This record gives sequence, C-alpha cells and structure tokens, in this order.
Amino acid sequence: MLETSSPPIWDLEGRPFRPDRPLQRIVSLVPSLTETLFELGLGDRVVGRTDYCRHPPEAQSIPSVGGTKNPDLARIQALCPDVVFVNVEENRRSDALALAAGGIPVAVSFPRSVREAIALIRWLAGIFELRAPPVLEEIEALYAERCRAGPARRPRVFCPIWRDPWMTFNAETYAHDLLVLCGGENVFARRRRRYPLSADLNPALPARPADRDHRYPRLSTEEIRAAEPELILLPDEPYPFRPEDTGWVRALFADTPAGRAGRVRWIEGSLLFWHGTRLRHALRILPQALAD
Repeated sequence: MLETSSPPIWDLEGRPFRPDRPLQRIVSLVPSLTETLFELGLGDRVVGRTDYCRHPPEAQSIPSVGGTKNPDLARIQALCPDVVFVNVEENRRSDALALAAGGIPVAVSFPRSVREAIALIRWLAGIFELRAPPVLEEIEALYAERCRAGPARRPRVFCPIWRDPWMTFNAETYAHDLLVLCGGENVFARRRRRYPLSADLNPALPARPADRDHRYPRLSTEEIRAAEPELILLPDEPYPFRPEDTGWVRALFADTPAGRAGRVRWIEGSLLFWHGTRLRHALRILPQALAD
C-alpha cells in the first residue's frame, strides 16, 4: 500500500503534485480516474490504462498496461507518459517508486470522503484549465441536494466486500461516507480490523498491536447476524457477487431484519467504490436503492 497524505493529489514525497511540464500523455492505473478523465473531455490524452478501466467503453481502445496490482512497468516506460496516476489503495508503492526512479512523474490520490472526491475532480479540472465542466457542475449540484435531503430514517446496512471470510468497511472509508450521504447507516461503522485473523473473527481472543490498515474488518456470520442489518447490499466488486447470490445470502441471514423482509440487493460496485465522475450516477441511484 502506498503511504497516505493530504488529498487531492500529491507526489511520492507527500507534497502537492505540481507538474513541471504540460500533461499531454497520461497513464492511469486508477479505473475511476480513467473514467473521470474521459468525462472531462481529456480521453485523448490517456495513452495507457489498466485491464480494470472498463468505463467508459471508449477507454477500451487505449492500450492496457496490465492490472492495478501488477502493471507492466516496461510497457509504461515505453509510452513515455508525462504522468502516471496511482491510488493509495489500488496500486503498490513499489511500482510507483520504480516508475519514479525511471524519471516518470507519479501523482497519488486517496479520497476518503465524497467531499475529497469532488476536490479531486476540481483539481483535475483546474490543472487542465477546464472552466466549469458540466459533469463537475452536475456532481456539485447533486452533492448539495443530498446534503440538504437527509432521510427521516436510515436503514441499517451491511455491505460485504469479500466472503470467506466476510469483510466490510468502517467509517474511515470513502464507501462509508457515500453510504451515509445517500441515506444509509453502516452497521459496522465503528468496527476496526483486528490482528491476527482469529482475533478479528472472534473478539473474545486477544489481538496483537499492529501498525496496519484497520479500515476493513473481517467478520464472522454470527457477528453479522448480531448487528441486525435491515438491508444487505451485494456489490459486484471487489468480490464479484452476482444477482443470483441474493437468494442464498437472504437464507443465510434469514433471522435478521434484512432476511425477514427480503431486503438483500445486488448493486453495481463501482457506484459505491469508484470516486470521480461516477459520483453523478451514485448520487442518483444509491439513495433510491437504500430507500426502496
């Protein structure tokens, strides 16, 4: 994992990223930023993207440089980019350091709230001298509307991001902030990840102090049931839940409010986990998914 710093964009030393040349050739190792660049009208500057940059469809014509965790560094070097965009969670620090050692500027992002995600879009618009791009104005209007329209009652939501073991996110994440903004209550907002795995799955066991990420706790089935979620959301990433998985998940948690009411729903994971211009879809779709 890359080291963190203040958003929206910084270099590998933790300083605000200030390009020393015009950014005409961009490699994006962050799927949500690839989509954002295209939606800001900058797609013609993207010369490399990852296998997971599936939005928008036009991005598929851009050469792939591998995965987010295993990019082809030689291929990136050969593209002679003016910048490579990376993300703290999605990319490896070792790859970023190797690219920087080869003389390629690396720009790091790590938004942990909707406000920070919008600041990142604003930064991109500013660095490319875009005046009031329509997609940014749309997102800012939707954000303001959501801030005003708090729900009368928030459903208690469990949203797994993995299984075997079950895993979710707590209040220190972008997904949590977006979930709350759209009208939900994260039942594991205060749950921190414990080490080792046995202590995470069984709070009765002692945990070891660890200078590691605590934002994605692993859960036992019993702990999820005890949280009594009223709604269970099954996103198709990072774990590839499928629409047909709603049936067995409902049966597994049949004794929870969500199971009894049949409120187990499949959703497109990018709505919840992709920052950037995907927000314009998330801020419309997620409130309805949480309210119905």
